[in-house]
Amino acid sequence: KKLTHTITLHPSFLGPRMREFVTKRLYQDVEGTCTGRYGYIVAVIAILEIQMGKIIPGHGSAEFEVKYSAILFKPFKNEVIDASVHTVSKVGFFASAGPLEIFISRAFIPAEMEFNPNSNPPSYQSEEVKVEKGTLVRVKISGTRIDATQIFAIGTIKEDYLGVIE
Repeated sequence: KKLTHTITLHPSFLGPRMREFVTKRLYQDVEGTCTGRYGYIVAVIAILEIQMGKIIPGHGSAEFEVKYSAILFKPFKNEVIDASVHTVSKVGFFASAGPLEIFISRAFIPAEMEFNPNSNPPSYQSEEVKVEKGTLVRVKISGTRIDATQIFAIGTIKEDYLGVIE
């Protein structure tokens, strides 16, 4: 996806290595962030254009409009993704797929899987499978909520081909 970002540089950075400073600042500012419109910016692929800087009157700093392309991650409803379980409790469990945190409620876990608080670590288990911290699961996203800086999701493992990945 092609995106734009405005970078402000202090006067001490203006000079022969200015382009290098703008590039470094772009990577620091945008990689790993989340925008409500585009989702998570995973990585900047290429800088397409750095426009001429504009000096800010009375301040001395310069603003540069940078056009770049990036790899984005924006989950959507009914998407199936693989995630790693990191917290298990009696109400469900949390799993993460990269920067995305997914909550799988007890209602969306198959009935044959029972919560076992006495196991160490706590887990959901049936005759064949066990979901505990560190388990890889295939989850279908049931819904998402997007804030300005974070995306939250709820998911299910109560359908065919979902659940523990072996």
